[in-house]
Amino acid sequence: MSALSNLSNDAISGEPTDRNADDMSSPSLPPASVAPLSSADRQKLFYTQKSYRWNRKNYSRNARRIEIWAFVFRFLADSWAMRRPWTYLGGYSDDKKKDRQRRQAAWIRETFLDLGPTFIKLGQLFSTRADLFPVEYVDELSKLQDRVPAFDYEQVETIIQEDFGKTVEQLYRYFDPVPLAAASLGQVHKAQLHSGEEVVVKVQRLGLRRLFSIDLAILKNIARYFQNHPDWGRGRDWLGIYDECCRILYEEIDYLNEGRNADTFRRNFRNRDWVKVPRVYWRYASSRVLTLEYVPGIKISNYEALEAAGLDRKVLARLGAAAYLQQLLDCGFFHADPHPGNLAVSTEGALIFYDFGMMGQITTNVREKLLDTFLGVAQKDADRVVTSLIELGALSPTKDLAPVRRSIQYILDRLMDRPFEEQSVAEISDDLYDIAYDQPFRFPATFTFVMRAFSTLEGVGKGLDPEFNFMEVAKPFAMELMTAGNDINNGLLGELSRQAAQVSTTALALPRRIEDTLDKLDRGDVRVRVRASETDRLLRRSIGMQMTTNYALMASAFTVCATILLVNGIKWLALLAAIVAGLMGVALIRLLMRLNKYDRSL
Repeated sequence: MSALSNLSNDAISGEPTDRNADDMSSPSLPPASVAPLSSADRQKLFYTQKSYRWNRKNYSRNARRIEIWAFVFRFLADSWAMRRPWTYLGGYSDDKKKDRQRRQAAWIRETFLDLGPTFIKLGQLFSTRADLFPVEYVDELSKLQDRVPAFDYEQVETIIQEDFGKTVEQLYRYFDPVPLAAASLGQVHKAQLHSGEEVVVKVQRLGLRRLFSIDLAILKNIARYFQNHPDWGRGRDWLGIYDECCRILYEEIDYLNEGRNADTFRRNFRNRDWVKVPRVYWRYASSRVLTLEYVPGIKISNYEALEAAGLDRKVLARLGAAAYLQQLLDCGFFHADPHPGNLAVSTEGALIFYDFGMMGQITTNVREKLLDTFLGVAQKDADRVVTSLIELGALSPTKDLAPVRRSIQYILDRLMDRPFEEQSVAEISDDLYDIAYDQPFRFPATFTFVMRAFSTLEGVGKGLDPEFNFMEVAKPFAMELMTAGNDINNGLLGELSRQAAQVSTTALALPRRIEDTLDKLDRGDVRVRVRASETDRLLRRSIGMQMTTNYALMASAFTVCATILLVNGIKWLALLAAIVAGLMGVALIRLLMRLNKYDRSL
């Protein structure tokens, strides 16, 4: 999800994209400075025939505002209609609603691609937020392909000249003007330094930061609108989500930050000869240009090539999972997007990681809280899980957490029905996201990145080895965590110690809790709600009858007005009054039908 998507990583790994595979995987480069572009080569600069409005040098703030808000209002209108049963031809059903949601999600995906880089990246971020959106939207956004036309080589020369004060010929012995691949944020070219090292050069689109500033300013107003929206704003911190997205997006277009990430990642695995990371050439790096070592390899999802190279697919599946678990648990610094395009394998069987624009970091404090969550899961203790999630900021401490606690306990009971190594990451994350939607969960970006990475790696592993189980590989790491975090948890003595500690903690906290409750009583913050079903029924029916009377009076009044206007020859006003009277009559009939249906259900 950094400047170049799957295409760029395929190119770096030596996989075929739109150009000849032999040309890209061959390590030898011609000694010429810059090869002239033929007409055939220029055609390769475009991977689709579609022309995007955002693919220009200058952007109009007002045009972008109209374009973006038009999308938002259409989305809200479609969502409003989706919740109205009378808008469904042939009657409402859950299947029809899900089908309409899927069609709307596909439209959102295509519109995000039309709106450009900012929205493509937002769509990819939102594809991890099943706590915010229905599963139909998340599934569709996960298909968002960041494949767009390349930009002209003249712009590449301009950016390099502006950032380094030197021409392409002065910096590189050879620079292929035809990009290996292109994405919304930039494109990648193959090159060779004057010292002879083969490299790939990532170049950012011209004017991208200005486009981000325009779009994000508009999106801030949209976030405020959604924050106050009666449906979409309920229980969601859209302004907080906006700030988080801004941080991630600006980090992703800073290629110096990506270079630092690559260096940190390589240092973390310096003692692991089974992991390779491209080296950064800092002399040829800027915020918009990044020169990396050319490290060819076999794409990890190219199973035929792996077998032809004599590599053991089962071993590679376990290595991929072990590498990621080590990133999380030992380093606390992990690759946030380990999809097959970002992973390759050398001929010696080492894993090659690409694309470090989006990384996640887990501090020691967060790791301790995650450990507490994990121990609560292992002990099937929903209270402990809820408390740790609140401390992590993944759960808002609302007034009534009982429904959340029951949902978590239900998942824990299901999890413990099977051995740990037989669990599926995808099933666990699906269950978690099912209860998260419309609940007070606020998953931080780090948490969603981890869950998505686990699911992705499980899919990659099963592709390599149909019998692969991510949880089986994770079991030794989990046992080590439990041992390190809860040494006294084994045996009867450990259980007694744990319960004694829990009782003592509760006893010590009791006076303070009593005092807090008394303070709330004094301030009037404690409220007691009593619901009487019979009173509620009568009140609801009374309100319905009042609305019926209002609709009937309005329909009658507009009918009289229409008659008077028609008699006096003012036909167009009479027609307008008649239409309003008809609408009031339809509303009256619908309300009477609802009241009748409600009475029958009692």
